[in-house]
Amino acid sequence: MTSDADKDAGKGAGMVPQRNNVKGLNPGEQAKPDWAIGLRRLYDSVVEEPLPSCFEDLLAKLDSKS
Repeated sequence: MTSDADKDAGKGAGMVPQRNNVKGLNPGEQAKPDWAIGLRRLYDSVVEEPLPSCFEDLLAKLDSKS
């Protein structure tokens, strides 16, 4: 039988608890936290946005000067 003191002995101050492995992941691979998934979605949506025409014009002017 394991006491609460034994359970807490492995926890250090300031350590972030790790999530349990999720079904479908490879052994040793951990589930990503929700904030990381949201951040990836935001990044992907920004990357997929078209380049504004004013930037395209600026790049064209810079290319023609060199």
